[in-house]
Amino acid sequence: MTGSRETLYTCTKQAVIEYPSGLPELLKLSDLELAHELPFLAAAKLYEIGRLSSGKAARLAGMSRMTFLRELDRIGVPAINLRDEQIEAEIRAARELAG
Repeated sequence: MTGSRETLYTCTKQAVIEYPSGLPELLKLSDLELAHELPFLAAAKLYEIGRLSSGKAARLAGMSRMTFLRELDRIGVPAINLRDEQIEAEIRAARELAG
């Protein structure tokens, strides 16, 4: 299994997204800005719905984890993404530590 994790992260594929030619103008973005924004938005959504960790989403977006987490606020996605069960477990653990 040695090297398989490294291979997983170094092999990449590409997806092509077709969009109307007026979309960048509508969003007040240049073509280049839209090309950079789309992977971030996809990564943010996958993170928001729990399909990717913040680290994997950051890699998909082509940025560091900290930059990715900071940028989430710009689009209204919480940087801390816990499900109800996880929140309850964290509260239980904090209560146990508090005594």
